[in-house]
Amino acid sequence: MRSDQHTVVLLLRPADAPDLPLDAADRLQDAHLAHQAGLVEQGLVLAAGPFVDADDERLRGFVVLSVSPQEARELYHNDPAVRAGRLGVQVMSWMVPEGIVRFESVPLPRSVLEAAAGD
Repeated sequence: MRSDQHTVVLLLRPADAPDLPLDAADRLQDAHLAHQAGLVEQGLVLAAGPFVDADDERLRGFVVLSVSPQEARELYHNDPAVRAGRLGVQVMSWMVPEGIVRFESVPLPRSVLEAAAGD
């Protein structure tokens, strides 16, 4: 059986993540979302989104990319939330039977306000 290989990034909240005032946390989240949307626009991200109701509260999000694991590490080390210490990353390869997963090209929100609007 042939396989497709994708790179997966798990976004995690580090135990030592800095506490930020609400306005600063909101600005950082907007910067993170804009970074993520930019990667989608470049065709590098195949799918991305936050975790909801996770058993482990540290798990914050999941990203599937069309780049190598090393390239994914470099991309996410430039994420503003990672640089600020609010998110950490775990990078790995994910293999699935060829053709079992299909990705549609859709835009991601560039801010919390845009995500809340649902547009």
